[in-house]
Amino acid sequence: MARYSDEVHAHANSDAKDRRKLRDQRRMEFRRAIEYYSEQRLLQQELADYPELIAANYLATTQAVTRQSAQPVR
Repeated sequence: MARYSDEVHAHANSDAKDRRKLRDQRRMEFRRAIEYYSEQRLLQQELADYPELIAANYLATTQAVTRQSAQPVR
């Protein structure tokens, strides 16, 4: 009878560990998302101080896309 009780207890511990691990993974994903959002907001604030950089970056990106689409097909 003790063996059955030990197996049930071990299974319950395993389930608890799995739930805890899943909860920790979700918490880390949420934390990473918050950090990413915060970094993006900070970057946007810094770029807002230099609107000419935004325009220059837009032009460079547009020119690069145009060049890529103008390359001959191989």
